[in-house]
Amino acid sequence: MSWTRLLVEEKDGVVTVVLNRPDKCNALDMPLFRELDKVSRDLRKRKDVRAVIVRGAGGNFSSGLDIKSVVTSRSNAISLLAKWLPGNANMAQRVSRNWRKLPCPVIAVIEGKCWGGGIQIVLGADFRIAAPDAELSIMEIRWGLMPDMAGLMSLREVVPKDVAMRLTMTGEILEAKQANALNLVTEVVPQPMLRAQALCQSIINGSPDAIAAVKLTTNRCWHSSERRLLASETLNQIRLLFGKNFLIAGKRQRQKVDIDYKPRQSFW
Repeated sequence: MSWTRLLVEEKDGVVTVVLNRPDKCNALDMPLFRELDKVSRDLRKRKDVRAVIVRGAGGNFSSGLDIKSVVTSRSNAISLLAKWLPGNANMAQRVSRNWRKLPCPVIAVIEGKCWGGGIQIVLGADFRIAAPDAELSIMEIRWGLMPDMAGLMSLREVVPKDVAMRLTMTGEILEAKQANALNLVTEVVPQPMLRAQALCQSIINGSPDAIAAVKLTTNRCWHSSERRLLASETLNQIRLLFGKNFLIAGKRQRQKVDIDYKPRQSFW
């Protein structure tokens, strides 16, 4: 597919998805929503992708919703919010939730503005690495709205309820260090893209099957009952034991050689 709002780069199994509206601080218009939804769904189908990095072009992640593009058009608003069943995800929610559904680690690189819809997207990532100058804000309240891009799904996992309500009710802008203290970001480093790339290399040394199983079990069972967690651990471990990559991982450890893993088996 030819992208108009994204840059998609790939090297050694790591795919980098770049929001590419730098003149608009990567504000989210309808074409960008559609392309984020499309690229994340496409990546979910690929068994050769080992990790994904999501970042913004031009020194900002995203300033949030492009109000003029989206809200002033009734058809655009309907396209974003429409869903067949209340419990399904609409397009606005999928651009965050879809990263949680990928069977590989997703790392968000946060520079400059990460406001409103931007922070909803990065909350869907597994890791959020921020530059010291990054600014994060759940800003929807300033427009008389509430967060509605599935970011609350991840927010409830990383901050206490009172902190989540404070951030969503005030729309306050947090510096990177403040966000880190609240667990909104994983790390604050001077060169977040280099750190993200190093983290990818560290993770992809492991079996792609085991990494997928860890992400699946963690996301599905983090707030589940003890019985469901124990059952999921056992089921996925049995699947790993009978997979080709379990044998390869053993050889890599015993022989200290870089044997290529097979494409990931299906866990999702």
